[in-house]
Amino acid sequence: MKSIFTGNIEKNSKTWLAFLLFILLAKAPFAQSTVTITDADLGSGTYNWTSDKTYLLDGFVYLESGGVLNITAGTVIKGLATPSTGDNASALIITVGAQINASGTAAHPIIFTSELDDVSDPSDLIASDRGLWGGLIILGDGILGNSSPTSNIEGIPTTEPRAEFGGSDNDNNAGTLKYVSIRHGGAELAPGDEINGLTLGGVGSGTTIEHVEVFSNLDDGIEFFGGAVNVKYATVAFCGDDGFDWDLGWVGNGQFWFVIQGADEADNGGEWDGAKPDGNAIFSNPTVFNATFIGSGTGSVTAKNTNTILMRDATAGTIANSIFTQYAHKALEIEDLPAASGVDSYTRLQNGELNLQNNIWFGFGNYTTLDAHPTTGIIRFTSGGDDTVCTDLINHLTTNENQITDPQLNDISRTPDGGLDPRPGIASPVTTSLSSYPADPFFTTVTYKGAFDVDGTPIWISGWTALEEYGYVAVTTGIREVETSDALTVSVYPNPARDVIHINYSIEKPGTIHLEIYDLAGHVVSRMAYEVQSNNNKITWDAKGLARGSYLLRASSSSSVHVTKLFIQ
Repeated sequence: MKSIFTGNIEKNSKTWLAFLLFILLAKAPFAQSTVTITDADLGSGTYNWTSDKTYLLDGFVYLESGGVLNITAGTVIKGLATPSTGDNASALIITVGAQINASGTAAHPIIFTSELDDVSDPSDLIASDRGLWGGLIILGDGILGNSSPTSNIEGIPTTEPRAEFGGSDNDNNAGTLKYVSIRHGGAELAPGDEINGLTLGGVGSGTTIEHVEVFSNLDDGIEFFGGAVNVKYATVAFCGDDGFDWDLGWVGNGQFWFVIQGADEADNGGEWDGAKPDGNAIFSNPTVFNATFIGSGTGSVTAKNTNTILMRDATAGTIANSIFTQYAHKALEIEDLPAASGVDSYTRLQNGELNLQNNIWFGFGNYTTLDAHPTTGIIRFTSGGDDTVCTDLINHLTTNENQITDPQLNDISRTPDGGLDPRPGIASPVTTSLSSYPADPFFTTVTYKGAFDVDGTPIWISGWTALEEYGYVAVTTGIREVETSDALTVSVYPNPARDVIHINYSIEKPGTIHLEIYDLAGHVVSRMAYEVQSNNNKITWDAKGLARGSYLLRASSSSSVHVTKLFIQ
């Protein structure tokens, strides 16, 4: 047989070798380049960070007034633990007058994390890996409830003039954060002095922040200092200190906030302060709806969990339609200790400036009663306060329909076992006794308490968070089957179907049946509701609008859910 190398063996051998190398390189992933960013690399210009590179923060990096930083979806930014610059930590600081535009997507979030984090390996770092770098700080010239119009942000040396924030513009626009995950930060600068995961100082309502996560920060998760920024769809998980904090006259809005705290280390779910001094004419007065705060667990012995919520320094505000559960100690302290100004947070409550409306409180160890009894009551009274039995607070909670009742969340897990599903079950009491929503376009009117819709609805922390990537979140499609005493059976034919679906279902009691078809990403593609009287029912559903593929059909009654697979040819 004639050799294929006839004529020039050396030349053809090189050709084949080159061809094999081309095939191997074509199949190998391209390594991303790493760009080191120091303070000298940002100023007052326009900068673009893109997902084909990894950006390494070396020390405190300031985007200065007039500067614009655009970060594309899928970009990873990492912080050095030991900067070469001599700074105590690595952090990104957006100064007053600058803008950050970090617009990720659910499929391609923007990730801020430690240099030690291999983002392609979800098991290399764990929830207790905190304080590995600094954090993200955004500053604006919003109004402060402070002894002076401006202040220096905590976590940065007071000698740094670019860390000053505050002013007179609560409408300022510091940019956009969408689908941003901030992980493993909170480096300790000195004993007891750490950086929050996301710090918002004097940030105005022109700023957009939604779908943001802080995961495993050594200090607080998200903290507001003055200003009027609004935050929606925010999650804080396994941070070493508090979940959400506010201070210095923050007057923004919040909706759909989720906190879960680790059993090893955590303090309050929320530490909410009014102003400095307490009697300042400008004080914190935000409006927060639909929060779900899950503490360290009633059996935790190492996490502080001092209070679920601590309100002090004469804060006001409205907290409504929310769930607070599974804390190691008491649920609520509203500081009753008037300063020289004669006002405190308890006074705000008595004056109608502080309102807790239609919230669920449940699971505080041995503290089960709606009073301030030292061994059984969920309320912690302030030592030395005027109302030592908290009569006015108890009356307020009762009048405003706060309840001690089990919210019946599906699953609570603080380990990466796929067991975390903080949605209320189908029979949960979260759909009754709701406060009306403010006439503000920021708020989404929903028919449930807490950060998540009832069982069966796709969960908004799925798909882009470290909570899911690390294996905590239970459901990816958002569909969960629950069987209870109200028997509900469903059958579909033909299956696979093409143009028409025939659905038979049986239910023991008359009522409303909700039928929904979900794609495998968890999105509702069709929805119908029927009032039924008889036990056996049949529906013919037009399927012409559905593309070929696999779906889930979810049928629910008042207390049961049935899920079945559906195929469209």
